[in-house]
Amino acid sequence: MAGGESRNAPAVAHGSRWPAAAASLSVGAAFFALWFWLLPRWLGFSVEMAGATRWRWLAAVPSVLGFAVALRCVWDFGRTGRGTPAPVAPPKRLVVVGFYRYLRNPMYVGFAVGWIWLWVVFGHANPVAITAVVAVALAVHLFVVFYEEPTLRKKFGAEYESIAGT
Repeated sequence: MAGGESRNAPAVAHGSRWPAAAASLSVGAAFFALWFWLLPRWLGFSVEMAGATRWRWLAAVPSVLGFAVALRCVWDFGRTGRGTPAPVAPPKRLVVVGFYRYLRNPMYVGFAVGWIWLWVVFGHANPVAITAVVAVALAVHLFVVFYEEPTLRKKFGAEYESIAGT
């Protein structure tokens, strides 16, 4: 959910941002750790270092960059928005800084890029994995359309409408 600082809002004392930024990074780190811990072999992930598969490790570069974008968004939620990506502790201010200046959902884009390239590193796509990815993408889209966007409209009103372009 995009949350955070208004373009017209007065500056907030830096000291009050750090606890929220730390909480947001904790939530983000827990989310990353959970997914890496739950990364099931049945989704087709395995490590092979033989022959041409060694070159797949180059895909780690765009994967890390994608996850770095997502992590920067988590940071922005905490520092600027004074909240977390979790719907139970959302940002208190509309986040329109960092990657949110250029994309509507950069955290989702960062995660998608990171996971897609990580899949290239570990390889072995199969029908179950493809079905799972499509299901997750559809679930994220439905979450955005039916929960996130209406919640942001209700919480931030005209300010959200002006940046959402709707």
